[in-house]
Amino acid sequence: MPHAAVDPVVLAAMIVVRLQTVFAREAPPGETAVLTVGSIQAGTTSNVIPDTAVLQLNVRTYSEATRGTVLAAVERIVRGECAASGSPREPEFELFDRYPLTDNDEDATARVAGAFAGHVGDRAGPAEQQSASEDFSHVPVALGVPYTYLFVGGVDPDLYARAARAGRIAEDVPVNHSAAFAPVIQPTLDTGTEALVVAALAWLAPAP
Repeated sequence: MPHAAVDPVVLAAMIVVRLQTVFAREAPPGETAVLTVGSIQAGTTSNVIPDTAVLQLNVRTYSEATRGTVLAAVERIVRGECAASGSPREPEFELFDRYPLTDNDEDATARVAGAFAGHVGDRAGPAEQQSASEDFSHVPVALGVPYTYLFVGGVDPDLYARAARAGRIAEDVPVNHSAAFAPVIQPTLDTGTEALVVAALAWLAPAP
């Protein structure tokens, strides 16, 4: 008797579709952001309409202002779709796994970059802006100290070279959260260890 219920599965589907307009129509042009519906949980079988649906979203922005705009839009859309569907209950919201923006200090970054250049030459270089979520910045923010965040590449060089020649790096090189992500143990492990030591010595080594 579907006519006797408000179907949360259909409601959840409408919410997911509407959320796709947040960045297309509400975020300022040129402002990088990510909104992903990574999980929908509703029901246990095909012939019973469930009474709830749980959506888990991931939001990533590069400014608190844009983050506030996105979160407000999410709440407005969810409430609006619930009202449009005649939901007998108000939606519930929970914010969790929130991390501060990782914003590298220019002086600290330059100092580490100089140490890397002296150690590995052109094997080190600046990384592009990333939408990665990272709890690392909680520590320096809490201590009120400058910081810089670094990456260590661990991709099979042959795989990377083949993908680069084909212009398919984004598609063919496994990244974090991919089921195929498996960094090559060596020289990744040694390189990562050396990178940490070189970065530390940029501050700890005695002045020449």
